[in-house]
Amino acid sequence: MKLLLRRSERSSMVMGKPVYILEVRVEVSSEEKGWIEKYKFGPSVLYTRKGAPPQARNWAEAGQVLLHVMTDLTVTVNDLVHGKKVECKDIMEMLAVEAQIREAAQNFAQVLRAASQFGGEEVIDL
Repeated sequence: MKLLLRRSERSSMVMGKPVYILEVRVEVSSEEKGWIEKYKFGPSVLYTRKGAPPQARNWAEAGQVLLHVMTDLTVTVNDLVHGKKVECKDIMEMLAVEAQIREAAQNFAQVLRAASQFGGEEVIDL
């Protein structure tokens, strides 16, 4: 499995502030793809970003709550296999998301290695 990352930026439509974009995708072999399908790993959540939602006291603040819900992020195995685009408000947030996704992908690679050994045995020299 290989993790592919692409970083870019664009100007937001609101106030022209930059939006930082991280595109993530994994390349999986046909054998790894078979394990993902066999063990139904596709919907498994690898990463989630959710903050505490702001409290809406009036209609104007209700928009803030809606925006907050829209910026929540979940990355599943299927998202990585098919590719996922993550928009961040600053570079620090993008780097934090990237680090979390890297770690999640490494952990999932270990899961696939374990899946590859079902039905066989592993010999470990101690």
